[in-house]
Amino acid sequence: MNQCEELLKLLMEAIRQDEQKREKTKMDGSIPVGVSNRHVHLSQADLDQLFGPGYNLTNIKDLSQPGQYACKEVVTVCGPRGAIEKVRILGPVRKDTQVEILAGDCFKLGVKAPVKLSGDLTDTPGITLVGPKGSVQTQRGVMIVQRHIHMLPSDAEAFGVHDGQVVDLEVEGPRGGVLKNTMIRVTDQSQLECHVDTEEANAFGLGGASRVRIHF
Repeated sequence: MNQCEELLKLLMEAIRQDEQKREKTKMDGSIPVGVSNRHVHLSQADLDQLFGPGYNLTNIKDLSQPGQYACKEVVTVCGPRGAIEKVRILGPVRKDTQVEILAGDCFKLGVKAPVKLSGDLTDTPGITLVGPKGSVQTQRGVMIVQRHIHMLPSDAEAFGVHDGQVVDLEVEGPRGGVLKNTMIRVTDQSQLECHVDTEEANAFGLGGASRVRIHF
């Protein structure tokens, strides 16, 4: 089997697995869970300052959302009270730098990060980022990201929800319960998945193989 045939086989297998996941969702109404740790999104200007002019991020793992990936590069996040080393950068670069931390990180860093939707930098504090070639003092962008569900318009129609709607999630299992204030995010470039951070996942016993349901 040549390389092109092998790539085609892998592509067809990925499509088949995606169709199976969507079929399972249609049958039982469940939504797969993605667990996020603290991470950083950088603007190109801040990336250049931290890693050198014209630097390009190194993709080491594609993430579930189309076009998103984990990078080899890490930075140190420094606050007034302390620092957290080896915080992963996620690509691609964005218009504005955004630092997504956990609630517990606020105490270590000495910052008051609000709960915000990704991309909404209004009334968020800044912080210092340190890379191998320099440092950046951001003016805003530090946040605890509000839990949310990514979905396509067809998914939203199937679940009877719309973009911007706030729903509750039902979590089954020994540490199950209801997660309130979960935002629906609908785009044409989404993979159906509920995003929670590691603190939320630990509290409710969620992992990468977990599934949740919208609680109506």
